[in-house]
Amino acid sequence: MSEKLVSFTLRGRNPDVLTCIANLSNDEVFTPPEFANRMLDTLAEAWAKDHKGASIWANPEVQFLDPFTKSGVFLREITSRLSTGLAKKIPDLGKRVDHILSKQVFGIGITQPTSLLARRSLYCSKHANGAHSIAKGLKSDAGNVWFERVQHTWNESKCVYCGAPKAIFDRSEDRETHAYAFIHTDDIKARLREIFGGKMQFDVIIGNPPYQMKGGGGGSNDSSIYHLFVEQAMRLEPRYLSMVIPSRWMAGGRGMNDFRKTMLTDRHISHLIDYTKMATAFPGVDFEGGVGYFLWSREYQGDAEYTLFQGEEHQPTITRNLAAHDIFIRDYRSLKILEKVQRHGEPTMDDLVSSDTPFGLATNFSDHKPKPFRGSVALYLTDKGKRTVAHTSRSDIQKNTHLIDAWKVLLPEAYGERGAIPALVLGPSIVAPPESVCTQTYLVAGPINSEKGANSLQSYTKTRFFRFLVSLRKITQHALRSTYSWVPQQSWNRSWTDTQLNEKYGLTDEEIAYIHSMIRSMSESDE
Repeated sequence: MSEKLVSFTLRGRNPDVLTCIANLSNDEVFTPPEFANRMLDTLAEAWAKDHKGASIWANPEVQFLDPFTKSGVFLREITSRLSTGLAKKIPDLGKRVDHILSKQVFGIGITQPTSLLARRSLYCSKHANGAHSIAKGLKSDAGNVWFERVQHTWNESKCVYCGAPKAIFDRSEDRETHAYAFIHTDDIKARLREIFGGKMQFDVIIGNPPYQMKGGGGGSNDSSIYHLFVEQAMRLEPRYLSMVIPSRWMAGGRGMNDFRKTMLTDRHISHLIDYTKMATAFPGVDFEGGVGYFLWSREYQGDAEYTLFQGEEHQPTITRNLAAHDIFIRDYRSLKILEKVQRHGEPTMDDLVSSDTPFGLATNFSDHKPKPFRGSVALYLTDKGKRTVAHTSRSDIQKNTHLIDAWKVLLPEAYGERGAIPALVLGPSIVAPPESVCTQTYLVAGPINSEKGANSLQSYTKTRFFRFLVSLRKITQHALRSTYSWVPQQSWNRSWTDTQLNEKYGLTDEEIAYIHSMIRSMSESDE
């Protein structure tokens, strides 16, 4: 049974200001108080289960850390719960609050403005030792919410810790570096001793880390950094670790394979709560793949209690083996369908689909002309968001030259729907004739022996069956080669329909209805 939420007895919060503040960006998102309390409820239930029903909020020894505090909502709500839970052990309210704020609750700010906001949320004053602070036993102005400007450590053009590009973040003293202290160190235990002035062993680490680093992927591409905070927190060996992170770690993300393998196979995750649509959990925030939080327990070994919010639908919590596949399939109903398909043992589409940037031409490739010229080939690209065909020199193509003079099908590399259900999953494919290439906008399925074969393959990509199997591995807008590794190849000698495929793989009426509920028909208007 969840702990009953209570208001912090030291101050009223109606309305709660932390429900009203605007987010810094989609990458540094303020956690709504309601969502933070769901995480704390999950923690409290796990603690009680592991400690013979005892309440974590009645324990004066437990230490909490939010290592990337922004609004201070986690620290504030923890303090509120402890204030109620410790009332019998420390009856005097002033002494109780001093004990909690000086001995139990700690935070590390990620920027100067957010550190001040967190102190106001926690101490009711940006000065922890000031006259208006509710904490009377803290000696420093920052109290236990630490922040100092940290510099990146450059290795040529990038930071060795977070991958931040030097060209963007090598900044003057008056600007934020976004060099987050928690991950910019080789020895996090020693770093925390420096920050808080003694050996620290946190029982609970909880919070919502920054998600991405601007330009960290090169050029205009951002790179994920949330996993660096999770890995660093694990090095501190807390009893419990709970973080809000983008759900794309389950199936995608460049450079996330090792992190995903650890998360899925170490069997320390006892609870995983997953929202396919970001706005369901964080109103007003929207990006591909959704978001979720997990509870990792140092002493736990086993399957996880998994709760899925599929769009607005709250599905029942079920026990899942997270390591059943190399990625995590979010909806268990998909597993039986996948198992039926895989029993056929057929070659899969990833053997036929190219890698990223199939002909070595970036999305912004501009060396092309509107009309054919001697030695040119047709070039499929997007210009100002619209699909078009231009012409470029054949001699400039050095990658996958065997595909130039073949029939092929171009598959969109990216298609975003922000968690919409039913989904299209992929944009329409294009049958491309010989003497043609494409930019990074597309992947290439080929070579195909004939125009009839290419048309057959294109008909397959339009089926709900094809796009459903793609959706199991496509958790963000990007669909790379690995996304097609569960889609079986077919004989390219007919126009494929869902009726034929459903019969071939023995799908039940219930399974077909489920696919229809998740994947919408590709109509002519989608072409």
